[in-house]
Amino acid sequence: MNRKRIIIVFIALLALISFQVKAQDYTLESAVKRQETVKSEVLESYMAIEKSLITSDSLQAGKDAAIFVKALSKFKFKKLTLEQMNAATTIRAEITQLAEGIAKASGINLQRKNFAAISEKMWSIAMHIKPQGQSLYQQVCPMTGVTWISKEKEIKNPYYPKNMLTCGEIKNSI
Repeated sequence: MNRKRIIIVFIALLALISFQVKAQDYTLESAVKRQETVKSEVLESYMAIEKSLITSDSLQAGKDAAIFVKALSKFKFKKLTLEQMNAATTIRAEITQLAEGIAKASGINLQRKNFAAISEKMWSIAMHIKPQGQSLYQQVCPMTGVTWISKEKEIKNPYYPKNMLTCGEIKNSI
């Protein structure tokens, strides 16, 4: 009788250990997948603002900026030193404030001004927000020096789309 109880307890322990190992693997795997999804959300919402500015759609740029703010709030920086983490957190707060300015702005010129500041700051953390397998290009308008980030090599200037849509060049890439 004692032997049966020992075997039952042993089998129950093995089942419990097996379940916990699978749960840990699932949790780690799902956390990585969630982080990649958040990276995509951050990048796609940034690109949506850019597209709205290219089409000079101020209302849509504001809506896209609000989505961008939500995506940024979900993003977690990984594998950074304390100093790097503090700098990245500060930059994210600045970007968030600028994006909130786009969401609240009534004029497209102010939205473009805030987007220029966002783009400059975003490049400094682009390595951390870039989804795996994705290329990013920092593009610049040589007439003004303002930059933006694109997933494509093709130039579409969000600052002067009416007169200089294709004016620009690739400054950096990752």
